[in-house]
Amino acid sequence: MKRDTYGFTNHTNETRPPYHKMKLKKIKVPIIARVFIAMILGILLGLIAPAWIVRIFVTFNEFFGQFIGFLVPLIILALVTASIANTKQNAGRMLTITMVIVFLSTIFSGLFSYGIGETVLPFFVSKDTQLNMEPQQGGDFAPYFTIQLPPPLDVMSALVLALMLGLGIRSAKADALEKAIEQLQKVVMLSIEKALVPLLPIYIFGVFLYMSAAGEVLGLIGDFMLVILLVIAVQALWVVLLYVIAGILARRNPFKMMGTMLPAFLFAFATSSSAATIPITLENANKICNKESTVKFVVPLCANLHIPGLSVHVVLCAMALMMSVGQPIDIITFIAFIFMLSITCVAAPGIPGGAVAVLPVLASILNFSPEMQAVCLSLCIALDAPITAVNVLCDGAVSIMVDRMVPEDKQEKDTLL
Repeated sequence: MKRDTYGFTNHTNETRPPYHKMKLKKIKVPIIARVFIAMILGILLGLIAPAWIVRIFVTFNEFFGQFIGFLVPLIILALVTASIANTKQNAGRMLTITMVIVFLSTIFSGLFSYGIGETVLPFFVSKDTQLNMEPQQGGDFAPYFTIQLPPPLDVMSALVLALMLGLGIRSAKADALEKAIEQLQKVVMLSIEKALVPLLPIYIFGVFLYMSAAGEVLGLIGDFMLVILLVIAVQALWVVLLYVIAGILARRNPFKMMGTMLPAFLFAFATSSSAATIPITLENANKICNKESTVKFVVPLCANLHIPGLSVHVVLCAMALMMSVGQPIDIITFIAFIFMLSITCVAAPGIPGGAVAVLPVLASILNFSPEMQAVCLSLCIALDAPITAVNVLCDGAVSIMVDRMVPEDKQEKDTLL
């Protein structure tokens, strides 16, 4: 301790930095919390905000919506190509069986949701007043101006190119091309981290601000509270169905196996990340599978591919939204939508804000307006925790199925042709 000229103790010592050099630790607010705050603020401020303020955010949303459309094909190209190219070369049969189960689970979970939605949603969604979610050009809340930002390629082209490049890199061992894709992936991830995710809450705020100012939001909230409950119920039914199938194959009690995977479910719910949950999923899946080699292969693969929770959620929310605005629904369109969703969202579970991958599918297949896309995106992000938890819980069932279908000797000797 030192004493100053007046004899008082000076508590500042050499080990403590001066106040002007001390750095305050930044508090990071999760994207889910930011989305909730944006939705609530947008609804409340929309009740009192003047039209000129609403038009500022509508103008921003007009451009940011196009920016999302510009970025999503690049996300698909970089992440899907990398996912295919990085797949292990020594697990051909196991890879084939896992991929088939994963995509069948994702596709049939969507069709399962469609069947329930057709039966139940008319009782949940009011058709008396059809909502108008798109600002009218020349209306009170029209954008001040628009800037065209066309995407470098459409979603289908990006998907086909990603499949071609990914398979080509693996077959031809194109190391230079693989390195280029890795660099592209880093650039895309940087764009997501530094631009897309930070601006998403502002985008969602603008959508709900406009809807509240236009008087459309109260009916939407009333309908979707019941829809969310239906989504959770259907997700639970799909989990039980997968484990019943796995239990039949393994000749074990499916509910006991679900109980064993419960820690992974809870951890995924807490973190909202399939990738972060991989160690917990591996630990618990080993308890219900016979072969550790199966679990080590299937769990990391499913963390980036298996999205039944997202499929159920998006299908039911899209159907409810289409009913709310009076848009017709037909099974053929939704089959195409579910198929495209299962392929386009391959890398969605592995990145923050990855739910934006659903937007071009909503726009191209279901003809959703930017405002309708934003509502679906908001619900996807807001309910990211249960969606991720369901995906992870279903990964355990896939591990059991693959474990029973691929003999141990095939796992060791199988090669990819």
